[in-house]
Amino acid sequence: MTNRYQTTGSEGDFEAGSNEQVLRNVVGITSTTDMDELELQLLSELYDEVLLQNLPDRQLTVEDLKRWHRMWLGNVYAWAGKERSVNLGKGGFQFATAGLLPDLLGSFERECLRRWTPCSNLAPDELVKAIAVTHVELIVIHPFRDGNGRLSRLLADVMAVQAGHEPLDYSGWEQHKPAYIGAIHAGFSRDYGPMEQFVARAMAAGDASLSGPA
Repeated sequence: MTNRYQTTGSEGDFEAGSNEQVLRNVVGITSTTDMDELELQLLSELYDEVLLQNLPDRQLTVEDLKRWHRMWLGNVYAWAGKERSVNLGKGGFQFATAGLLPDLLGSFERECLRRWTPCSNLAPDELVKAIAVTHVELIVIHPFRDGNGRLSRLLADVMAVQAGHEPLDYSGWEQHKPAYIGAIHAGFSRDYGPMEQFVARAMAAGDASLSGPA
């Protein structure tokens, strides 16, 4: 088994006894299965809090993302909710350099979050574009040591629900993962069309899941 990311810096430390498969954590978990189960349970609780109990019907900020990340993983990792201090790479793709994160997140807030949120007045095509661009840009920045993909999906769901839709159905993203990764890579070059297709299908599937069969 290989590590999920290649890293440099102290946040790359692993929990003793985990065979370098589980990041150092405050609960002493050494099993990837146990950690995956805990993170999934905590993510479900975060979704309940953010989407069902306290949906933000206002402009979103980078501080919202940090707060959600801290709410989710704050009892597991000491670095939860903090900008990563290590450089990350995955599958030969290098995410944004850690030292550039403050500037990149500032640009992300101005060009994505301030531009499009709240999403209540966006036309359908504009909403799809907004979610696609925001998703790609946050993935490329990768502001946290771990959990970026799942937090990016939560942000997409919040944007969709702000606009009156259901949360997205991501099953197609998992079924066509190489194409999804290709869409992320295309977005790195400012070609967001492939990701817009993924978002449009996921949004339609999410809305259809509520209505059920005809």
